[in-house]
Amino acid sequence: MSRKLRVGIIYGGRSGEHLVSVASATSLVDSLDRSKYEVVPIAISREGRWLVAAEPARFLEGGVTVAALPAAPAAPDESRLPVAAADKSVVLADVVGDSLDVAIPLVHGTYGEDGTLQGLLEMAGVPYVGAGVLASAVGMDKIVMKKLLAASGLPVVDWLGFRKTELETEAAVRAAVGAIASKLGMPCFVKPANGGSSVGMSKVKDPEALPRALQAALAYDTRVIVERGIACREIECSVIGNAQPEVSVPGEITYTSEFYDYETKYTPGRMELVAPANIDAETTSRIRALAGEAYRALECEGMARLDMFIEKPSGKIFVNEINTIPGFTATSVFAKLWEASGVGYAALLDKLIGLALDRYRERRDLAGLR
Repeated sequence: MSRKLRVGIIYGGRSGEHLVSVASATSLVDSLDRSKYEVVPIAISREGRWLVAAEPARFLEGGVTVAALPAAPAAPDESRLPVAAADKSVVLADVVGDSLDVAIPLVHGTYGEDGTLQGLLEMAGVPYVGAGVLASAVGMDKIVMKKLLAASGLPVVDWLGFRKTELETEAAVRAAVGAIASKLGMPCFVKPANGGSSVGMSKVKDPEALPRALQAALAYDTRVIVERGIACREIECSVIGNAQPEVSVPGEITYTSEFYDYETKYTPGRMELVAPANIDAETTSRIRALAGEAYRALECEGMARLDMFIEKPSGKIFVNEINTIPGFTATSVFAKLWEASGVGYAALLDKLIGLALDRYRERRDLAGLR
């Protein structure tokens, strides 16, 4: 009988999505088939310390649930984590050595989803689930992502980008507000260029509110992106695969709040996913094709979730953005779309681990390291 694969689950991290990551990891650890996998939980504290679980069976005992996310405390109580804390940050290779067969990075946001963690895993020689360094970095940076999507001929909504250094004086802010109002109009959405889960995002209906929205976004990044607001249906597709990606059925996100903000995403009952989406066959086919094209254009591998818009009433489809480490609970949109496509959560995990090992072997063979 073959031995179990040793799977490292890396979660937590220093970004504003720390608790989202904890919820994703909790769900994944509960769902991995223990007849196939030995689970090695590896936490990263808000301060950036690496923590290795001493007893994987007790991982996140009494931990965070999705329902608790909006009201969660600002700082974690690390004394409750069943882990042995290192005195300082350590290199992954020193934490796990050569003992992992594969890692699953579930660190959402900066310092995890942006290529930094993927680069560390590459250096440590550890196969890992999800996008590589390039796609992770590009997918996290909304400004670079929009440029590459547009350069690939994919439809994106109109947008403007600003650096913090371009908004340091009142005159500069007034000029930015004028440019936004004239080129994009109202309403518009203001976001940190790097970030996820709608953290730091504002919907602005009046130009007078733009300076405050710009400052709110700049609290999370040194650059900000402003996108034209459109009346639309919000459609999402999940994608898995390396050279030949597979695209799930599209799903539609509906909600009653002003926009799809952090609280709406993570408060039970505030949003609804309709999967498959109630759209005609031709539109469905076009959306799935665009999702696959965007995935390839950004050199993505492993997995991603593509967020898209159908403009009302024109029916024009826009690619909004890609999420290379989407929310990963069994009830998250990524998993629910695959469930609607006939792939259950446990089978989805098997597929993703298989894709990670396939990519690792291919690159190892190219390097002559057999």
